[in-house]
Amino acid sequence: QVQLVESGGGLVQAGGSLRLSCAASGRTFSSYAMGWFRQAPGKEREFVAAISWSGGSTYYADSVKGRFTISRDNAKNTVYLQMNSLKPEDTAVYYCAAASGGLKRITTAQAMGSGTRAIDYWGQGTQVTVSS
Repeated sequence: QVQLVESGGGLVQAGGSLRLSCAASGRTFSSYAMGWFRQAPGKEREFVAAISWSGGSTYYADSVKGRFTISRDNAKNTVYLQMNSLKPEDTAVYYCAAASGGLKRITTAQAMGSGTRAIDYWGQGTQVTVSS
């Protein structure tokens, strides 16, 4: 069982930056691939970024590539999402996610159109609002 708690969301102007954090409970955090998803009002939850259990491999949605960076600190049981050059279309609730099947499972599910199917645990979400 893994419990995930996000923090760091807020209101920022377009072009600004935010860093989201996700604190995980449980001794097996380092065995999970971790990811970030987001959901805007009236839209489906979509994949943003993912990172392997070791932190050695990452994977991004095209819409955030070059602007967002995912990282993790297994000693602190925490995963981060650094978001730069934010745009109004980045406005959404951002969810932290854990996948026991590894990064490969996330990328495979995402290639099939539904990265959410690879996820075993979700956080409660944190709101990010980007004003124009």
